[in-house]
Amino acid sequence: MGKYEEDAKELLGLVGGKGNIAAVSHCMTRMRFVLNEPAKADVKKIEAMKAVKGSFTQSGQFQVIIGNTVADFYNDFVAVAGIEGVSKDAVKQAAKQNQNVLQRIVTALAEIFAPLIPAIITGGLILGFRNCIDSLYLFENGTKTLCDISQFWAGIDSFLWLIGEAVFHMLPVGICWSVTKKMGTTQMLGIVLGLTLVSGQLLNAYAVAGTAAGDIPVWNFGGFQVNMIGYQAQVIPAILAAFTLVYLERFFRKITPQVVSMIVVPFCSLLLAVIAAHFILGPVGWKIGSVISSVVYAGITGSFKVIFGAVFGFVYAPLVITGLHHMSNAIDLQLIADYGGTMLWPMIALSNIAQGSAVLGMIALQKKDAEAQEVNVPACISCYLGVTEPAIFGVNLKFAYPFICGMIGSACAAVVCVATGTTANAIGVGGLPGILSIQPKYMVSFAICMAIAAGVPFILTFMVGKKKFAGTAQAQAARSAFSVDGNDGNGGEGNSDKGDGQKNDVKSSAKEWKAFLSGRAISLKEVGDGVFSEGVMGEGVAIIPENNILYAPVDGTIAILMEDSRHACGMRLGNGMEILLHVGIDTVDMKGDGFEYLVKEGEDVAAGTPLIRFDRDKIKAAGHPDTTVCIITEQGNGGKASFHTGIDVVAGKTVVVSVERSSKAHARGRFAKNF
Repeated sequence: MGKYEEDAKELLGLVGGKGNIAAVSHCMTRMRFVLNEPAKADVKKIEAMKAVKGSFTQSGQFQVIIGNTVADFYNDFVAVAGIEGVSKDAVKQAAKQNQNVLQRIVTALAEIFAPLIPAIITGGLILGFRNCIDSLYLFENGTKTLCDISQFWAGIDSFLWLIGEAVFHMLPVGICWSVTKKMGTTQMLGIVLGLTLVSGQLLNAYAVAGTAAGDIPVWNFGGFQVNMIGYQAQVIPAILAAFTLVYLERFFRKITPQVVSMIVVPFCSLLLAVIAAHFILGPVGWKIGSVISSVVYAGITGSFKVIFGAVFGFVYAPLVITGLHHMSNAIDLQLIADYGGTMLWPMIALSNIAQGSAVLGMIALQKKDAEAQEVNVPACISCYLGVTEPAIFGVNLKFAYPFICGMIGSACAAVVCVATGTTANAIGVGGLPGILSIQPKYMVSFAICMAIAAGVPFILTFMVGKKKFAGTAQAQAARSAFSVDGNDGNGGEGNSDKGDGQKNDVKSSAKEWKAFLSGRAISLKEVGDGVFSEGVMGEGVAIIPENNILYAPVDGTIAILMEDSRHACGMRLGNGMEILLHVGIDTVDMKGDGFEYLVKEGEDVAAGTPLIRFDRDKIKAAGHPDTTVCIITEQGNGGKASFHTGIDVVAGKTVVVSVERSSKAHARGRFAKNF
């Protein structure tokens, strides 16, 4: 009989029984269910179970938080339920049955563009820098640019276009690769298909408008002709072509005998996909993309552009919460392809600034609350630099009114933005650095919009907060001051008992845990993960890493490893405390790619022992944050822990956790000495 057999039976009944489970797997700490009828799960009773630490639903998955012993619980559960577990990818696929059509489309777009975003942002920054040196007439009485007066900068400008062209003109290559990667088919075929859409043999998409119909080159097949047109920077034709390739490959792989599949499948799939792309899908996709961009462009520039701007500016932040904002990437890229710039993206950058300024208002309101500032300040900075989740989820939504004030400020700035026709050359960093992506003639108007987006939310948040919650900041500061030390007033941890029972408390006597990575230590609330940030798993600290090796923060024993994903490990300390070290957020989805264990389960390790080597670039390329957390999942006989955050730390040197000696440890030490 397994340790968790009774708990497993109870959970099976509470999720609706075996017949309600479409798929189940687990990660380092959670059971992941896809339920046929999610409403049948009795969430309150599940969360009341002794073995369960919490639950939540995300992306169609019902996740039950167990902790470090989830592997044992999972084994008992599948044995009791009489079902077979599946991989986490299979669970994600099954979870789609709980998503509506719009959610599936948005999820697909997000997964396609997530690996491309770093390159797109890099391209945007490069185009922004080129704007500054080749389009700003700042020299010789405003008649010449830096490139005009300096051959060196002219050379830099020309060289940087090599990267800019690769990012935006060759975008279909990246899209086709990303689609095939997401769908699990041959990625090289996707790359080749993308290359056929931007081949130098074709008339460049940017030259089509200026070329007479009779001068467009064609493939002449005798009975009919097909225009030889490229699809540089085109999004929809590339997506349609790539999905066609995916389903063709799946079809031919299904019907082709294994002995000839290596020849038949890639040949037939690629050939038919390229034919479909240039004969049908390319022209149709171009037309669809043009219609979408024309509608958006008409909204931004038409008679009701002010209303359009106000509505878009107001609702963009809520779109971030729902995930629908991912669709804007495709629209922006289509606008850039069709009109040489996007008037939509500047409003997105302004929305980020507005939410950051709402947090700035909270910083002013809570200036005496040191604990709150540990979350507020980093969230504000990250928001101004284009990462809004810490600000939205960690601060603004928690109090609600800063979020609304940010939306109002965003709407005001968006109205001015569309009224002045402010346009960006490309997608850039969606915050204060966004001005680098704005076309030079609109930089002044965008600066005015930035001032509005910064000022209005700050003033509104401060005024509303001052009026409604005048005493909140002071009360929080008082509570923080009262509990920040946790000292009993006797001068620390009882120095008079120093040495009593010390030999009987090996490893548990470590009062100071060292940084497990080099980087920036932050509080869990800033992590932006629903489980870690809310403290469901326990208290802890996180580090935004600058190195790629995870070290043991304290002496202990490796209690649990996840061999299939290698992204986390559990340690058990001598005092019974258990800690979880988890590299990145949602990195379990990477299935171990980029992770290497440097220790074995059951091994005793000292503080500073290398535990996991990980590839930060692969984590970011997969669309995951590399923020790494250390969670105390079981208190054992350990005392109260204090976490040192908001500081730069060095692995193995900087103290990030201070643990008081518990009363149980004192009692045990004295007992051992006297008897």
